[in-house]
This record gives sequence, structure tokens and C-alpha cells, in this order.
Amino acid sequence: MLYWAILFFVVAIVAAVFGFGGIASASAGIAQILFFIFLVLFIVALVARALRGRTP
Repeated sequence: MLYWAILFFVVAIVAAVFGFGGIASASAGIAQILFFIFLVLFIVALVARALRGRTP
């Protein structure tokens, strides 16, 4: 998921350089959403691993 967020961010940068503002803002929005989903899933995985390691 982090790969897709970075990919959309690169697309947004390239679109902004060439003057496609609408495509750039849409790609940046998608990249931001994917990045936050990645962060939430990463934190959930860390908490689940910590809790699983503590139980006997």
C-alpha cells in the first residue's frame, strides 16, 4: 500500500510540473488517503504483534 501511495505522489508531482492541476490534486489526494490507511494498518499490526507476544 505504501508503494501505491508513493506512486500516486510521483504522478501528482509529474502532473503538477506539466500544468495539469486537476490531475495533480486528485493524485495527491489519493496518495494522502492511501498513506493514512497504510499508517493505520501498520499501527494495528504493531499493536496486534505486541499483544500476541505477551500472552502465554
